[in-house]
Order: sequence, then structure tokens, then C-alpha cells
Amino acid sequence: MGNKKPLSERQQKMVDFIASFSAAHGYPPTIRDIGHQLGISSTSVVSYNLKILEKEGLIERSETVSRGLKVLKPEAEAPQNGNHRRTIQIPILGTIAAGQPLHLPDAGQYATGDWIELTKDLVPDTQNIYALRVKGNSMIDALVNDGDLVILRRQESVENGQMAAVWLEEEGETTLKHFYLEGDRVRLKPANPTMQAWYVPTENVRVQGKVVAVIRQI
Repeated sequence: MGNKKPLSERQQKMVDFIASFSAAHGYPPTIRDIGHQLGISSTSVVSYNLKILEKEGLIERSETVSRGLKVLKPEAEAPQNGNHRRTIQIPILGTIAAGQPLHLPDAGQYATGDWIELTKDLVPDTQNIYALRVKGNSMIDALVNDGDLVILRRQESVENGQMAAVWLEEEGETTLKHFYLEGDRVRLKPANPTMQAWYVPTENVRVQGKVVAVIRQI
């Protein structure tokens, strides 16, 4: 037995948040970001817990930089409290149309408005993961309904037949569809027998992410 102390639930959530925020944005959160996420109004309380995490070797911290945080051991063990399961927090970056496209900003320009906590067994790979709320019913045969959350991995290409978030350059709109590259055009196929596929010039299409999980709203 060593002298290493188990993390408190708050400290574990702090490590998880720093890791998931960094993966989603490409840079770590500020102390105020952490406080806001965990409901801590005092920046000194956040700093106190960060010092403990640094002392335990779980994070690296530079106090001279506003975002000078780095998780060294993202798989740190959570406190042993019975049924507790390892979780990650994923940012919900907005709404995506499963129907007619909605006018939305580029995925990289979304402002984080909310977060969802998921278990590691559902999303084992946490790199570049984000969530969007679905609006519309064009993907109902793929078990994606209006109001559901789709979990996406940010990537610029997908295989034919995969469900993707697609940005239409000229229209300035985004949509959720099955993606098929067919020469100089892309077929965007809904999963709804009452709807027809769309055909869009390849140069007008930019993949924003591949769907890796769906969270059903009941």
C-alpha cells in the first residue's frame, strides 16, 4: 500500500473535464471554465484542488499561463464508491438538422453551451468528440429521432454509408445524413422512406464529423 490518496469526486470530475475540454477544443480550460462547469464560484478553491492534482502527478500546470493545464494521467482512477463508473464529459455544441438543413456556424466556431456525461464504455475514444442535438426526423430509420443527441468524432472524411455531419459551403448550412461520395457529387441520403436523397457538388461539401453514438431522449 502506498501513500497515494484517492481522489475526491470533485477532483476526479476536474481531471475528466480538463481532459474532455482539451480534446474538444485543442486547448485546456481556464480556472473560471473549471469553476463554472463544477459549480465552484471561488477561483481559489479551484486552484487549491488543481495543486492537489499536480502534487499527485495527474496534471501539469503553469501558473504563468491562463490555460497552462495538461492532464498527464487521464485514466486516473475514480474514488471507489460502489457503483461509480468512469465517465467523460462531452460538450454539446449546438443543433444539427435531420431534415432540411439549418443555418449553423462552422463546427470549429461553436460556443460551448452545455455538457453531457457519458461512460467510457460508450465512448472509449475521447479525442475530438462532441455532441449535437438533432432537429428533425429524416434519420428515424437509423434510430435517430427529433431531440436526440448524436455523439460525433471531428474528422474531415468518412466512408460511404456512414452517418455524418455535413457542412454545405454555398448554403452556409449543416445537416445530418448518410454520406456517399459519387465522383464529382455527394449523395446525402436520409433514413426516412418519405424523403429523397440530395445530390450536392463535391466541392460544396465539407464533412464535420462522423456519428459514433446516439443518445435517445425519452
